[in-house]
Parts: sequence; structure tokens; C-alpha cells
Amino acid sequence: QLQASGGGLVQAGSSLRLSCVVSGRTFSINSLGWFRQAPGKEREFVGTIIQTSGNTALADSVKGRFTISRDNAKNTVYLQMNSLKAEDTAIYYCAARGSPYGDLRSRTSYDSWGQGTQVTVSS
Repeated sequence: QLQASGGGLVQAGSSLRLSCVVSGRTFSINSLGWFRQAPGKEREFVGTIIQTSGNTALADSVKGRFTISRDNAKNTVYLQMNSLKAEDTAIYYCAARGSPYGDLRSRTSYDSWGQGTQVTVSS
């Protein structure tokens, strides 16, 4: 199970940190990703972290502003979001995938999803 939290209403230029707590079969997870979905738009990739290596990948739209990190002791992955923009407004979802294969930027590669947390950035 995945439980995302940390969303809220902030002004442009502010920061937020989202958390995703993972429970259950954590040993079978290859990577944990963050996706977001704005109203009327498709769910899009934000970033991901490979559990074994700690390597991360981020969407071009958030590079330089967002970072992904993890705390294995807490089974938690974080999405630190800085310099937020109005266009970052969306519901943010964390997701887990068990397979090391496939496109880690594609939502179809992820098996389990959290419930989402709303991020609203006012301009």
C-alpha cells in the first residue's frame, strides 16, 4: 500500500515536500515514482527513484526544482518541490513498480498507486 501526503495550497515560488509511505511487500519494489494529474489532462510522470541504487530520474519540466529522496528506515519516499509554479497544480500520486523492465517514465509500468494528494499553487 502507498500513502501519499503533504499537499496543500501555496503561493508561487514556495516549497512543499510530499511524502509517500510504503507498506506491505516493500522488498519486491524496484522503483517508486511520482506522477501528477491536472484537471482535464492526462497523468504525467514527475520523477522516480530506483530502490536498489538510489538513482533518480525527473521530468524535464521539474528538473532543477524538484528532487526525490528516500528514507529506507521509514519506508518513505519524498518529493521535494521548490520554486513552485501555477502549472505545478495537480493531484500528485506515488506509485510502485516491481519489474526492473519497461519505461520507468510510463504510468503503465507501475503496479500500485496511492490515493493522491492535492497541490495547488496560486500565482
